[in-house]
Amino acid sequence: MAPAPLAPRARLWPALAAVYRAQLSRARVARIPLLFVATFQSLGIMVLMRGVVDGGAESRAVVAGSAVLVVAFVALNLLAQYFGRLRAGGGLDHYATLPVPAAAVVLGAAGAYASFTVPGVLVTAVAGGVLYQLPLSGLWVLVAVVPLAGAALAGLGAALGLLAPKPEIATLCGQLGMSAALLLGVLPGGHLPQPVGLLRDLLPSTYGVEALARGFQTRPDWGHAALDLGVCAAVGVVSLALATWAYRRAAVR
Repeated sequence: MAPAPLAPRARLWPALAAVYRAQLSRARVARIPLLFVATFQSLGIMVLMRGVVDGGAESRAVVAGSAVLVVAFVALNLLAQYFGRLRAGGGLDHYATLPVPAAAVVLGAAGAYASFTVPGVLVTAVAGGVLYQLPLSGLWVLVAVVPLAGAALAGLGAALGLLAPKPEIATLCGQLGMSAALLLGVLPGGHLPQPVGLLRDLLPSTYGVEALARGFQTRPDWGHAALDLGVCAAVGVVSLALATWAYRRAAVR
């Protein structure tokens, strides 16, 4: 008797939507306490820096960096840990048996974790604008900053988790990435030594911070903000492609 034909592979977008809904539901249940931690951490940083910065560009950098830090905590740190545990626990074998494209698994998980940061980013940005007396009329730029910075950081986090040989190393890499986003994103760039400033330019979240900081200006420079967001988008494409390759590499082992 001839074997029954296998079911056709799911198309990318329906599979992506299914993985996204499943991951978002899981994250909503399991990650809400951690979202409170991420938001509280960013709010605490802004309060501590209130007596240090002089206002103007420095205050905009602190508020924007603190808001994007919420994205880094969830999309980079937690996603690196998630994929590290998934690889170590054999969870990738489950996904590998499903007729789902690798890109759908990576993009669905990355999109869910990035979407999960929206409330914390909004609360942090509004609270920081009020605390530092910044104009809030340009906060609509968060509509672009969150998905683009989230995609870049989530792709990087997924790649770190999938490439790390052990889940402990994935956790360490995620923590180091979040620490870099904290130190290089929240501190005003003009006060950093030149070598550290070069490292800051290599960090994907930097361009999301710069775009959001321009939104806090009285007369925002939307042209430069668009360039910053374009860099975020380009890095997001590269990092998600890297994460997809890392997923295929880990799934066949």
